[in-house]
Amino acid sequence: MSDCGISYALVDGIARIVLNRAPVNALNLDMIRAIVAALRRAAAEDEARAVVLASAIPRRYCAGLDLALLLGKSGGQARELLQALYVDLHEAQYSLGKPSIAAVGGAARGGGMTLAISCDVIVAGESATFGYPEINIGVLPAIHFAHLPRIVGRHHAFELLFSGRSFDAREARELGLVSKIVADGKVDAAAAVLAADFAGKSPTAIRLGRAAFMRQNDYRRNVADAVEDFCNAAAMDAAQEGIRAFLEKRAPNW
Repeated sequence: MSDCGISYALVDGIARIVLNRAPVNALNLDMIRAIVAALRRAAAEDEARAVVLASAIPRRYCAGLDLALLLGKSGGQARELLQALYVDLHEAQYSLGKPSIAAVGGAARGGGMTLAISCDVIVAGESATFGYPEINIGVLPAIHFAHLPRIVGRHHAFELLFSGRSFDAREARELGLVSKIVADGKVDAAAAVLAADFAGKSPTAIRLGRAAFMRQNDYRRNVADAVEDFCNAAAMDAAQEGIRAFLEKRAPNW
């Protein structure tokens, strides 16, 4: 799996899935599929009692989708990428059967937020930052329309999603997005401690309880709509100009 930008290791009952695609863990289709495969592997291994999704790149968690992959693509061509990131990732997390923890020690944006939010718990470093910048390049943070209002409330969610601004770990904690903030450099250790705590519980109780919890917080009916909304927006001229401007490091010509 390391060739796809991730690694997988099972140590002391904790499955560690580590993102490692320099420079910013930008997601391509192979990397997303590898993450989903790793989650399914952890689900199938009885020895895995908890899962940590972390990054090997200092100050970077995940920058989101590799935007170059969307340049010049039709909605249909973008759909395969979004199917993997939205639908397959959600299904893998939904049926995981054990707790998952995002260890966010740096910047999480766009699809990186999708990865983090898909986990049950987010542990963040003091200098971690978050954001939904999709609107700034003319595309939609569509999957976040489904779940962010439930977490932070409608008005906070709208402001974050439609301003595209970044925000720090403290604000994320106050909004309820982040479960715990720890010192920079201690994120992986804190996630490991929490994972070990979960791993020490009855696996049957965790599996049944998590399944009940997921049913109460499921948004799978919204996922298909999110894929269509993103793909339709990404194929429009405005989004193509926004993506091109981002890659060329200039202001978009709306």
